[in-house]
Amino acid sequence: MGKREDERAVREREAQQALERVQGDSETLGTSSFTRVAERTRDHFSARDKQAEDDPIEIWGTRIGRSLGFVFAIGLVIYLVATYF
Repeated sequence: MGKREDERAVREREAQQALERVQGDSETLGTSSFTRVAERTRDHFSARDKQAEDDPIEIWGTRIGRSLGFVFAIGLVIYLVATYF
């Protein structure tokens, strides 16, 4: 009976993993692309990837740098459009 129990445990584990994959895929399909991009952008500019660190200066520096980079990119686009069109 030990072998049967092992096989059953393996099948249960595989079934559980399959259910978790299906649930993850359905969550991805359930949300719109715009919502996912908006959440990723919000997380990027709020420096959520730096939240695990204990240095608040580095977190704020990251936020300021990313925001200034965004402003610079918008300014560059405006400059290029005004120059070449």
